[in-house]
Amino acid sequence: MFEKLCKLIAEQFGVESDSVTRDTAFVDDLGADSVDLMDLSMALEEEFGMEEMDSDEIESIVTVGDLYKYMQEHLDI
Repeated sequence: MFEKLCKLIAEQFGVESDSVTRDTAFVDDLGADSVDLMDLSMALEEEFGMEEMDSDEIESIVTVGDLYKYMQEHLDI
């Protein structure tokens, strides 16, 4: 599951999937802005069947590890 998430993030941000770790920060390491994060949220909905994240939830997610923890809490994995 985590590997699949890293691959999706790598595709979204145009980086190598093996460079994405739990400590990778969306803004600082990947240069993400709010539009990028909304696009990622929509990709997560498609790929994993997650419900749409609201802007407060998106803002609280700083690293890939934060996102993975959020997914574990909101998906049956």
